Amino acid sequence: MKDLRENVVATFSIVGYDPETKEWGIAVQSKFLAVGSVVPWAQAGAGAVATQSYANTTFGPEGLKLLAEGKTAAEALEILIEGDPGRALRQVGIVDRQGNAASYTGEKCHDWAGGVTGRCYAAQGNILVSEETVQAMARAFEGTEGELAFRLLEALDAGQRAGGDARGRQSAALLVVQEKAGYGGFNDRKVDLRVDDHGQPITELKRIFALHQEIVRRSN
Repeated sequence: MKDLRENVVATFSIVGYDPETKEWGIAVQSKFLAVGSVVPWAQAGAGAVATQSYANTTFGPEGLKLLAEGKTAAEALEILIEGDPGRALRQVGIVDRQGNAASYTGEKCHDWAGGVTGRCYAAQGNILVSEETVQAMARAFEGTEGELAFRLLEALDAGQRAGGDARGRQSAALLVVQEKAGYGGFNDRKVDLRVDDHGQPITELKRIFALHQEIVRRSN
């Protein structure tokens, strides 16, 4: 059997929903190359999933399928975890179509590991400096006004300032979906930005997001 420890995705992330704009999204940072290719999954009208810590990437598409079928975040999480023999090593955050949130941390995830949920968000992380990282993300998300993408980025930045990943930093990503909000209205990817390898990935992600916003403004 393949050693699951070969594929650790130790990171911190926040999954969120805006009930007014019907947007779902994820912001994530890690000491892991190209974390945006692994952790964030979202589908307009269904919900969003962050899968990390020896990530089982099937949790993304399978979780979204369950959410699209009408399962709540808690129900979808239970089904995903129950069917995974490696669940003790996994970490997952989910927000469903109604804004219900659920977060799971397996008992074998490396310390500090855990998560917190609130109205329309789930924040989680593993191999963190301390619990304060997820608590800071939660406070920032709750206390920040503006569009979902901005709130997610502010929450991620707050998590980093509170300690972040104990191993350091390397990559970050931001994914936000909304029905027909993608390029040309042909898909739901309103924001899909990644920093794959950088000394200050969140700072760089915020810079790229500002460029993205300027392009959006010019095109409207």
